[in-house]
Amino acid sequence: MLHNIPNIISVFRILLVIPVIYLIWKNNWEVAFLLVLLAGVSDGLDGFLARTFHWESELGATLDPMADKILLIAIFIVLGLKGIIPQWFVVLVVIRDAIIIAGLLLYTLMTDEMKIKTLFISKLNTALLIIFVLLHLSNLAMFSFPELIFNILIVMIVITTIVSGALYVILWIHHFIKYREDKV
Repeated sequence: MLHNIPNIISVFRILLVIPVIYLIWKNNWEVAFLLVLLAGVSDGLDGFLARTFHWESELGATLDPMADKILLIAIFIVLGLKGIIPQWFVVLVVIRDAIIIAGLLLYTLMTDEMKIKTLFISKLNTALLIIFVLLHLSNLAMFSFPELIFNILIVMIVITTIVSGALYVILWIHHFIKYREDKV
């Protein structure tokens, strides 16, 4: 039972999507900030528990990044719709994740196997996205951060988004070629 704790934490993060989106839409910045902070901490906690106690699983390897993507994409879309963050930035982040998910689904359909290997740059990108969202929510709720911080984060996120998206495309192509070679 204990080995399921990381997966339960990931599911909890997915369940946070609806209240977080509602709170952001209603401009309840303080509570939204706290829930996103809780989600960010839970993201680190589930990975720590899985690695430390060897509670890794295929389900967890899928749930953890899925929880991150669902929550962050939903937050980005709502913040973009509210005009808080630039539309082009939302589109870039959403397209990268759509490419990753489409590549995974296409690979799985073509090969009947699911290979998910989270790249370090993708983990860095997720961490930067979480920091960006937390700083924005904090900025709206209680503290004012200099615009320079957001501009630096945007540049870092754009770079890690483009590089990680490209690397995932290369990775899927490599996996598919290797799969085809192994079948011949």
